[in-house]
Amino acid sequence: MAIAPAIRGTVSRSERSFPGLSTFFGRAPLWSLRNEMDNLMSSFSGDGGLVAGFDAMLDMSETDDEIEVRMDVPGIQPEEIEVEVSGNTLFIKGERKEEKEAKGKTYHRIERTYGSFSRSVTLPCDVESDHIEAQCENGVLTVTLPKSDFRKPQKITVKSKS
Repeated sequence: MAIAPAIRGTVSRSERSFPGLSTFFGRAPLWSLRNEMDNLMSSFSGDGGLVAGFDAMLDMSETDDEIEVRMDVPGIQPEEIEVEVSGNTLFIKGERKEEKEAKGKTYHRIERTYGSFSRSVTLPCDVESDHIEAQCENGVLTVTLPKSDFRKPQKITVKSKS
């Protein structure tokens, strides 16, 4: 019995053990699923196309004095980013503009995403909203949120009673 090769010409361990799985796990079912998902998503957008947008990933760290949030926002100008704090929730939203096709230019591949993003993250403690700073440099947004004084750790000196 011949074993059908995988997509790149190699045969995986599961295909050697279970030859019929190569047909089941072949490329066609995955592309079919993707097409179905694309069709589902296009039904939610008003223009019949896919809903544009991307996930902006972030890191949040904390010291004794502040919370720092760093988010990758390549290709987005600082004035196109909104940062807001309400209670103990940080909201960040923005938009990466779509580049228009130039006449006479043929695209062979378009993989970069565009569109709007919106993130909200719950802060681990109260912050001084009047002293929050946001800075964007080299495609990285850094939001520094000073902790509220009553939430900062306080060391208590233990005295002896003698």
